[in-house]
Amino acid sequence: MRKYSAPVIIFILSGFLITLQTACGFRAQTANNTNKDTRPANVEVSVADAQPRDVPVYFESTGTLTSDEQTDVAPLVGGKITQVNFDIGSYVNRGDVLVRLDDRDARLKIEQSEKQAQQARDAVEQARANLRQAFAKLGLGETQNFNVEQVAEVRNAKAILDRAEIEYTRAARLLESGDVSRTMYDQRRAERDQVGAGCKVALNLAKKNYAGIRIAQAALQASTSAAKTAQVQVDQAKKSLGDMSVPAPISGYVSEKTADVGEFVATSNKIATIMRTSTLRLKIDIPEASVGTIKPGQAVSLRTSAYPDRNFAGTIARISPGLNTSSRTMSVEAEVDSAGVLKPGLFATVRISRGETQKVVLIPAVAVRSDGGTNKVFVIKDGRAEEHIVQLGENENDLVQVKQGLNGDEKIAINNLNDLYDGVSVTQTQQQ
Repeated sequence: MRKYSAPVIIFILSGFLITLQTACGFRAQTANNTNKDTRPANVEVSVADAQPRDVPVYFESTGTLTSDEQTDVAPLVGGKITQVNFDIGSYVNRGDVLVRLDDRDARLKIEQSEKQAQQARDAVEQARANLRQAFAKLGLGETQNFNVEQVAEVRNAKAILDRAEIEYTRAARLLESGDVSRTMYDQRRAERDQVGAGCKVALNLAKKNYAGIRIAQAALQASTSAAKTAQVQVDQAKKSLGDMSVPAPISGYVSEKTADVGEFVATSNKIATIMRTSTLRLKIDIPEASVGTIKPGQAVSLRTSAYPDRNFAGTIARISPGLNTSSRTMSVEAEVDSAGVLKPGLFATVRISRGETQKVVLIPAVAVRSDGGTNKVFVIKDGRAEEHIVQLGENENDLVQVKQGLNGDEKIAINNLNDLYDGVSVTQTQQQ
């Protein structure tokens, strides 16, 4: 076998590498020439004018939509469920009966308490009749004040006693003068004493009858109080019957249901959750630098991933009195009209105006071509396309903001973007 020295081997390898590199370069140049040859020399395009505009400057924040009001519903009394009138997603009005409990015991209690109340009312009527009778014994009206001297029997007895006293006094004088006998004197004295005793009897009877009035009045008061107590028991029994129906405390949609027919529930058991969704709340954290621009009633706009092409409007409703010392932000709450589609729990991006404007250029969104994260537009000038790399801002319907890369007086290609490249000749077919 022939042996080669090291310099010879190196020379041979160098020649091989040079030959390989030349071949690869030739193939690459051939491919480039082929690609250039396949690109169109002229492209037909439609154009639109870039539109310079002053737009408000916003700051963005994020948050989760929550219901304006939400409440858990539980029965006021325990019992067995006999009827359920709702399901998840049902809309209920305030006062609608959600659940009915077994009310048989409650109805029995009403019946018993009403009987007792009727008996108590009858006792009041009887006590009232007794009181009228007691007043009648003294010849008094129910509104008259009692004066024992004005009782007819007492007044008559005192009149008789006064006459007997006069006759006795006269007889005593005549006895001293010897004009009447001792017998006549004793008779007048006996008559006076007898009439005096009768007067005392009449007086004691009047006082006794008055005591009867006081007793009758006390009995009427007691029976009236008992009747009121009985009526309270009736009202409580009726309330217990009403509590067997569990109403909706607010109007809204049922988001949770935990009640089934036949189940026993206690006052601590939740049977449903209701949320009001016509208006939603969104908590927003405002940067410290923008705190001075926030005021109640200020408009906000927001978007959600569920409806990416739709803006929703809201207003600032509540503002925290202070800032969070850790995040240096101020919490505010916006009220948002759900428009019948937004739901509690949706994640939202909200924009709030800073109260200042900036100049941007608006172009049709279809005029932007994205290549590997780079946004490009093609400016049509002097029959040729010029490639411009742009920085985009917010979308506004079918338009998009261009923050950098355009002056605002250009004409922009809006179709056949994949055929365009820098410097290609174009034919303008339509102006928008």
